[in-house]
Amino acid sequence: MLKEPVEAALFDMDGLLLDTEAVYVEALQAAARALDLEMPLEFCHSMVGVPGKECDVLIQEFYGEGFRIEPFRLQFSNHAKNLLETHIPVKPGVIELLDFLADRGLPLAVATSAGRATAERHLGRAGLLDRFKAVATRDDVLHAKPQPDVYLEAARRLGIAPERCVAFEDSNVGLTAAHAAGTMAIMVPDILPPLPEVRAKCVIVVDDLHGALRLLHEHL
Repeated sequence: MLKEPVEAALFDMDGLLLDTEAVYVEALQAAARALDLEMPLEFCHSMVGVPGKECDVLIQEFYGEGFRIEPFRLQFSNHAKNLLETHIPVKPGVIELLDFLADRGLPLAVATSAGRATAERHLGRAGLLDRFKAVATRDDVLHAKPQPDVYLEAARRLGIAPERCVAFEDSNVGLTAAHAAGTMAIMVPDILPPLPEVRAKCVIVVDDLHGALRLLHEHL
């Protein structure tokens, strides 16, 4: 199933390592309510895995002419900060999977749509930052996911060819990026199931990170 020797592992952050996507959805809807607006859950879900700047464009287009993104962004940031101030929830199976890979000497990197300050802050609060040899963020590349840039950058920073890297993603946007980079892309869905065209790009779809660990036990 994993056709190439696995020499490194690359990880998305939100929704994959950190259980933050639901927090961001809650903050989006709270921001809308604070401005006497409605934001349907389906629209929130359409932004899963999409970088913040691109989400701003989608929100602007959703509400149309005359909508000002700055007050909305401020409300969203305040709500998200309050929800994540004291605790960054880690997805089940993260520690076991990272321990397994570290025990086998594989270098690990994060490839995230978040900015660097956010990525380092959240990974640090979750106690995960020191586990990664490299962190590639939206700030480090020209094109965001679903383009492959951030995965290519993460692999470059590890000094490993992308096709020798296994990549873990929870979103359709992110999986598309990991596949385009040439990695062995595994999807661990969080909020949304894989689209049919995305499922075809996956090495496999597993229910959770415990399932990913069982798969790697068979191959490493």
